[in-house]
Amino acid sequence: MKLTSHLSDDRRLHVEARLRANLMAWLTTVRPDGRPDSVPVWFLLRDDETILVYSQPGKMKLRNISRNPAVALGLDVTDIGRDIIRIDGTAEHVPGFPAADQVPEYVAKYTERIGAMFGTAPRFAEMFPEALSITPHRLHA
Repeated sequence: MKLTSHLSDDRRLHVEARLRANLMAWLTTVRPDGRPDSVPVWFLLRDDETILVYSQPGKMKLRNISRNPAVALGLDVTDIGRDIIRIDGTAEHVPGFPAADQVPEYVAKYTERIGAMFGTAPRFAEMFPEALSITPHRLHA
């Protein structure tokens, strides 16, 4: 994986496993006044190394990205402040991207949570129809 190629072999394997397995991350966007805005998101690292996030319509993250596409994504499992993984990148809203229930890898990753919180994948997709694609520029791990 190009994104992690600068890491030692052990660290690279650990970071790649977390990028695939972690269910929650913090997405930080920039408000028009320059203040950061961080929200928890579900995410999928895709084969092309972009990161897919779905959003409800009208959310601040969508407005922020339309003005400033610079984002950071931080993985949520930090226990006592160690093992933090952060990605700096550029996000774009992708209208017309396949709905979440049409992306098998996304549904597989979140089946349990979707079932518990939304009932079905189509219901989740209906509630979170806006796709964001994050292109990573730098990984901090």
